[in-house]
Amino acid sequence: QLHLTMSEKNELTKSLEMVQKEVQEKESEIKKEIAEYKERQLQAEKEHRDALTEAKQKNEVEIEACQDKMNSLEHFISSQELEIEHLKSNKEELSNSLREANQTLGELLKAKVR
Repeated sequence: QLHLTMSEKNELTKSLEMVQKEVQEKESEIKKEIAEYKERQLQAEKEHRDALTEAKQKNEVEIEACQDKMNSLEHFISSQELEIEHLKSNKEELSNSLREANQTLGELLKAKVR
């Protein structure tokens, strides 16, 4: 009876050791997978941050280019407005000169007719 019990105990001990070994192997495998997932997650987060940084920089460059273009257009508009005012002033002066010339011409024609 004792021999049978000892034999069963040995079998159970071996069986327990095998189960414990399998559990340890499974635990090690799971830890490895978790580490791999964490590494992939960190890599994905880094790639996401890099993409955001790149997009932000690209947008800043585009915004700056648009602001430069807008400033250039505002300067152009201002210069055109000044040119329009100058041309209006010249037109007024020419109209006055023409009016005076016509008046003088009229007076000269009247004087010639007499």
